[in-house]
Amino acid sequence: MARPLRLEYPGAVYHVTCRMVGSWRADRARLFADEADHERFLEALSERVARCGVRLYLFACMTNQFHLVFETPGANCSRFMQSLATAYTVYYNLRHRRHGHLLDGRFKAKLVAGDEYLLRLSRYVHLNPVRTKAWRSRPLDEQVEGLREYRWSSYPGYVDRSKKLDVVEAGPILGLVGGAPSSRPRRYGKYVEAGLAENDDAFEAVLRESPLCIGDAAFQAAVGRRYDGRLRTVRRPEDASFRQKRPALRPDRVLAVLAGVLGVVPEAFERRGRNSPLRALAVRFLVRHAGLSQRAAAEKLGMGSGSAACRALASADRWLEGDSALRSSVAKAERALMAASSEEGNLA
Repeated sequence: MARPLRLEYPGAVYHVTCRMVGSWRADRARLFADEADHERFLEALSERVARCGVRLYLFACMTNQFHLVFETPGANCSRFMQSLATAYTVYYNLRHRRHGHLLDGRFKAKLVAGDEYLLRLSRYVHLNPVRTKAWRSRPLDEQVEGLREYRWSSYPGYVDRSKKLDVVEAGPILGLVGGAPSSRPRRYGKYVEAGLAENDDAFEAVLRESPLCIGDAAFQAAVGRRYDGRLRTVRRPEDASFRQKRPALRPDRVLAVLAGVLGVVPEAFERRGRNSPLRALAVRFLVRHAGLSQRAAAEKLGMGSGSAACRALASADRWLEGDSALRSSVAKAERALMAASSEEGNLA
């Protein structure tokens, strides 16, 4: 299946996401168990930003994942992220008496196109901490307050200069909202907080369009050509990738494993269900483990169009956020399919 790919050049801007391995937001598995973990991560982040000469534009850390948006004047995204991941993993494993990998794969990174996409991405990332089901049920003024007081995000420093962190360069993104410099924090806050009342569905669709980048069709095509050229200079495709590739499994096998864990028959994934997560999870697993495009997943499940699959993918997280038993079952199916994929890889 397709994976985010290593395309590095001076001045590249990336959106990087990392999630705890095998967890799928399970209650018992937390990438940041408490304030001490959050604080140590931010210390490691600050140290690596300074050491690698990276320009960190924004970040948001949740219970089981984090988002970073940064520019690499030195074309060193991989070195920066590997150093950060290693430092935090060593700390976390020692403190929590565990061993092995901490993050799900190495990391997922996408190149970001020009100013419009960067500004909309900043809103998407900064809103993540209050995008949970628990927060969505609260009044809008409470969501705004929670967003402005959330310590583990760069957002409070964007709208309140007294809370600004030295490691974050907010100026470039604040400049995108226009107006006098003194008015930009207020203007940016108004722009971001407007997203609490209405999702930017069009932008979230763009986020899912390409495993390589965030941008319009022309940018996606240019990045694709650049990647193809990169492949011709390396010995193996995975040498050009941020994450190891795993063999794609047959769609029917993926659905059979997921159905078995959820206690349904595979045909259940083809039925419409307004109050059921089955189709959303089936799309997610077919894309992730069978390597299908959203359009192909929609055809497999009789959904009619790629846009329907896109909407289903968007709803999968919401189902998982609100149901710990479902998260546990999904994590079990993930482990089973990753093991099956590894076995096929060993046989290849």
